[in-house]
Amino acid sequence: MRIILANPRGFCAGVNMAIQCVEEAIKIVGTPLYVYHEIVHNRHVVERFVKEGVIFVDDIDEVPADSTVIFSAHGVSPAVRNAAKARGCTMIDATCPLVTKVHMEAIRYARQGLNILLVGHAGHDEVVGTVGEAPDSITIVESPEDVAQLPFDEDSDKLVYLTQTTLSMDDANNIISAIKKRYPNVKAPPSEDICYATTNRQHAVRAHAQDVDIVLVVGSRNSSNSLRLTEISQNDGTTSYLVDDKSELDHRWFEGVDTVLVTAGASAPEHLVQEIVDELRNNFGGVAEDSHVVEEDMHFELPISLRRLRDGQPQNAAAN
Repeated sequence: MRIILANPRGFCAGVNMAIQCVEEAIKIVGTPLYVYHEIVHNRHVVERFVKEGVIFVDDIDEVPADSTVIFSAHGVSPAVRNAAKARGCTMIDATCPLVTKVHMEAIRYARQGLNILLVGHAGHDEVVGTVGEAPDSITIVESPEDVAQLPFDEDSDKLVYLTQTTLSMDDANNIISAIKKRYPNVKAPPSEDICYATTNRQHAVRAHAQDVDIVLVVGSRNSSNSLRLTEISQNDGTTSYLVDDKSELDHRWFEGVDTVLVTAGASAPEHLVQEIVDELRNNFGGVAEDSHVVEEDMHFELPISLRRLRDGQPQNAAAN
């Protein structure tokens, strides 16, 4: 069996930064340490931190007053920040800077009096946070069919679209095309909102999906970008499976299979990939090879709030 390891795969710069935030905060303030929502959408990452004493909450009221709370990589709304501030919490914002970019765009366009069409999945943590920045100005658009139901005048010049950072490029482009067709005057953000890591991982899968028998995507089911990798493979006609780890592999999948592509969503740890490769090597004589489609060298600094905490400096009112 030939095993092709897609590159890039696994942790992106935003996930690395968010995980490092939790690791550093544990060293500085100890546990229990509170994180609002899963720090990243991966079961193994969350379970590791739970074992270390991290408590993940879905309501800021679950965080004791005067505690330290970390906001997840997916971002939060101003209402959550204000609630944490009212409880006297020390706030560490692990929001991915690329998500923050979309938040800032939403704020700016709302101030300009524009109606914002947010292309994304309703209920996803990132979308909830973005909507919270300008709730009266944002309409979520999940499909081309949604575009037909929008209430705005078709000749309006007061529309702009933004996108969730972890969407499939194909899905996003289909929806954006529908928006542009109905609203020819719609404005676009100055640069692409779908993040570099999402795009690169999708390119790496698309480069090989049609030439392999099976695609294995390592990632959790609540990970949007991992789900998109699975969908891309399936859309190209290749059987694809999303697995959290090697325990979810079914040996029947590999009967008569010559070539397997293995990749991982942006929040999946690399050791899970290597364990799957070992499983295929030991049971099917798999031989692994790397395929480099795009090289990544992105790095995000730790947030100012964490650096101040680490250096013993007073926290300001905002979590940065």
